[in-house]
Amino acid sequence: MAVGLAACTTTPLETSIQRLVDANKLAADLLVQFSKAGDAANRAVMADTDETSVVFAGEAEQATQAVQKDSAALRSLLTSLQYSNELRLLDEFDKRFAEYRALDRSVLDLAVENTNLKAQRLSFGPAREAADAFQTSLDAVMSATKSDAWRVKALAATAVAAVREIQTLQAPHIAESDDAAMTRIEGRMTAAARVARDQLTMLAGATAPASRTQLAAASAALDRFLDLNTQLITLSRRNTNVRSLALSLGQKRMLTAACEDSLRALQDALAKRGFSATR
Repeated sequence: MAVGLAACTTTPLETSIQRLVDANKLAADLLVQFSKAGDAANRAVMADTDETSVVFAGEAEQATQAVQKDSAALRSLLTSLQYSNELRLLDEFDKRFAEYRALDRSVLDLAVENTNLKAQRLSFGPAREAADAFQTSLDAVMSATKSDAWRVKALAATAVAAVREIQTLQAPHIAESDDAAMTRIEGRMTAAARVARDQLTMLAGATAPASRTQLAAASAALDRFLDLNTQLITLSRRNTNVRSLALSLGQKRMLTAACEDSLRALQDALAKRGFSATR
């Protein structure tokens, strides 16, 4: 929080000393609030629910506003003290902080979308349930088939394997950050989906009419699974969690270090002023 300015004292020297004390306190609080903003933003990026991401993003914004308030108050003090070197260091921080805040806003906007997390939940929840229902229906088809059982089992096993292959490709797609690599994964998914549908078509001609109910259930489960997989790909393509984490670990970390360097240099400069004032 910003430190209030000292009331006017009886001598110019006492006033200057009090302003220097207030400036030191503000510089220290400025670093604290900047650290709070960074920590809250990092928690927003790592949060595992939309709700917690939004909460932490709000905390980051509050701390950011406190940084701006402290900086403005400190600038007023340094101007009144005519500390040109410290003002230069504060200018340097403000410039770096403006870059930091612009990047941080982008990071937080991405983080609260949580598209990779939502894609992961689809994969481990509804998509897996649909894949399991697909296999259960085909297991029933195999159990009901007496004639030509080996062919039916081979077709069903190939169809199930194709769906399971798509499942195994979902996690790498969600984690991938390269568009070309995601496109290659999607190509494999499309090929596997085609195999699953082809096997169902062939099963329809290789099974008895009594198995049509189970085949219809398998077809419906496959449709549901592939629809969910399309939704998953759309979310994964947004890549908001991956992108926000990459920005946090890369460009933002360098800007954070630069801002902290400016603030520590400012604190050191003020500390030397304080040492001189007490001699």
